[in-house]
Amino acid sequence: MAHVTREHLDRLLELALLVDDHASLAGRLDDLAMTYTTGDVSRAAILVLAAEEWRAAGQPGRALDCYQRALDDGGESSVDPRAGIADTLFELERPEEAREVIEDIRSEGGVRALTAHSIAETLAAYGDLAGAHEWATQAVLACAPDDPEHLAMLRTRYRIRVDLGLPEDELDALVS
Repeated sequence: MAHVTREHLDRLLELALLVDDHASLAGRLDDLAMTYTTGDVSRAAILVLAAEEWRAAGQPGRALDCYQRALDDGGESSVDPRAGIADTLFELERPEEAREVIEDIRSEGGVRALTAHSIAETLAAYGDLAGAHEWATQAVLACAPDDPEHLAMLRTRYRIRVDLGLPEDELDALVS
């Protein structure tokens, strides 16, 4: 059984960056989640990381499984695992299911800024700029101005607005 610390995860991530082996890291994270007992990081957060690595390794099916296990686990993660599920469903050419997942997230309300930002990026990548604009705006408005992610969210929103041909507004003026 494993007690997982942030430091342990950071070491795993650094090693993976050095060897550029996403599949190996995904497998290690997946194994770590299976033996998880306690830690600074939740099992769900570890499963979300594993899912991201499976996607980077070109294995979206395994990623989808990890995202679903993270959702089922119910533990804390920085981004709602359903955002990853939706993105992976788009990648697997299952857009109707992806949009249903996104609609479920919207209908529940209380979406955190990082989740809204993730959905905005997904929708922009798959050509739904109007939907991406809504989610990016929601992300910016839900994010504290002193949050390190705030500028990234502003930039995403600005890029989407440029792609839509919209004029600059007061939020766009914050991107500097």
